[in-house]
Amino acid sequence: MMQLLDFFDGLAVLLFVISLWVIVFLRYVLVAGIFSLVFYVFFKKRYLHRKISTRLRSSSQHWKEIAWSCCTSLIFALSGLGLVWLWQKGYTKVYIGNTHSILFTVGSLFLAVLLHETYYYWLHRWMHRPKVYRWVHKVHHDSIVTSPWTAFSFHPLESLLQAVVVPLLVLIIPMHLYALVFLLIFMTVSATINHLDVEIYPQHFEQHWLGKWLIGATHHSLHHAKFIENYGLYFTFWDKWMNTESSDFERVFQEKTRPKD
Repeated sequence: MMQLLDFFDGLAVLLFVISLWVIVFLRYVLVAGIFSLVFYVFFKKRYLHRKISTRLRSSSQHWKEIAWSCCTSLIFALSGLGLVWLWQKGYTKVYIGNTHSILFTVGSLFLAVLLHETYYYWLHRWMHRPKVYRWVHKVHHDSIVTSPWTAFSFHPLESLLQAVVVPLLVLIIPMHLYALVFLLIFMTVSATINHLDVEIYPQHFEQHWLGKWLIGATHHSLHHAKFIENYGLYFTFWDKWMNTESSDFERVFQEKTRPKD
């Protein structure tokens, strides 16, 4: 097993956490910044009519989201530290090289995403219980009107509940290191798209064989507006099966993707 970090060297551990914190936060800033530039600056005229919410964001909300996201990035960095420790101890199933086929690598990645979806759906519903909501999930819902910067805006308790997912997944699923890195990037990009408040998918995509199972900005913005529907993360299947998908979704999606007059 590759020795990445000496856990008996306190300074090395501290520097590793700080470096990982910076990397996670910069990844969030880079992805959110790119989407902000693309859809709010470069394509503003083309996509302005696709904004989902009609409510205005407070001038301070943007900076609150970045502050909470900075805290979230630290907790994710500590999760990364724990993941490295588990890896060096040989507890995880992360591997390097050609141990498994490409098909196996893709399949393990897809399985990890499905398990993450299941974990998050039921966690999300639990976080909306009144006694839990105000202590864990309210910070995220302070962003009634979302933006790319909302993607990491969580209370530390919610961040912790989300941070344990990847270490748990690699304890049970053999995953190539590159597949793991791809999963982390995919999680950030997906979260940013879902909070964009601008529908980027094409007209009639909600009826497409693939599109009807994918979550985008319209689907998740309805959750922020209504609070009690659309709990999914990547896919809609749990919402469909548990009858928690908003009845307004298709209507709003069609309205926002209709060609501009």
